[in-house]
Amino acid sequence: MSALYVQESFNGSPRVKKAPTKINISVPFSYTASDDGTDENLLILLHGLGDTHLPFGNLGRQLKLPQTAVLALRAPEQVPFLYEPAFQWYTSFDGLGELIERPNPTSALDLLEKVIRHLIDNCGWPSSRIHLFGFAQGGSIAAEFGIKWWKMHRNSQTPADSTSNATNGTLGSIISISGPLLSYPTLSIKNPTPVLIIHNSSPSEAALPANALADVKKAYVIVAEHTIKEQGMPSSKAGWQPIMEFWSTHLGRRQVDGLYEVMSGFSAVP
Repeated sequence: MSALYVQESFNGSPRVKKAPTKINISVPFSYTASDDGTDENLLILLHGLGDTHLPFGNLGRQLKLPQTAVLALRAPEQVPFLYEPAFQWYTSFDGLGELIERPNPTSALDLLEKVIRHLIDNCGWPSSRIHLFGFAQGGSIAAEFGIKWWKMHRNSQTPADSTSNATNGTLGSIISISGPLLSYPTLSIKNPTPVLIIHNSSPSEAALPANALADVKKAYVIVAEHTIKEQGMPSSKAGWQPIMEFWSTHLGRRQVDGLYEVMSGFSAVP
């Protein structure tokens, strides 16, 4: 597949970014700088329930997205009743081992906020070049965090800022695979961060709840969706195609030697 686009880079950020540090990120993580030596985008990978960051770190390295560094985070809580490494972003089970119908993701969102602030304040990343990619529970955290980040910046603006800084609080993009929102968004101004929702259609057991897409569209201006037949993380070329096409539109490219590079395709998906 190929795509063609030109997007101006954020000229105020350094070409090579500082790596995040363990002192400032309280959970284990895997960070890989861009394979081509230009850190224009940062892709943050959030795994699903019962997993770790390691497979997602490997995935990010294999993708070799142009001018894109990869940060895979491990969820903070060990899944109860399991002895192997298996983690959750928030408390997901009650004392009887049953899934909690309305979990509280606040602690995970606060964790991700601290990570993002470290990346912006200490590593040189503008928020508009930070892209979130989450699977299942990780996808829910990605979509919820986009709302939290937007609300924080909108509420901190003065009335005089509301027009000139209309894009404050946006991220580069958000992709959620089989991860619905956990809240019911009520926003006076929707978040312009582009969002892609990948999901299974009914009657699949992995299908999103009936109102899941409608809820996302209440919070975000730009929402694309794509249904896939395979359950779990996409593993086929057809499953990855809409993801790669979405990134080809929303990943930035830095100007090189007075010319803008053209994105003509990506590395093959593993």
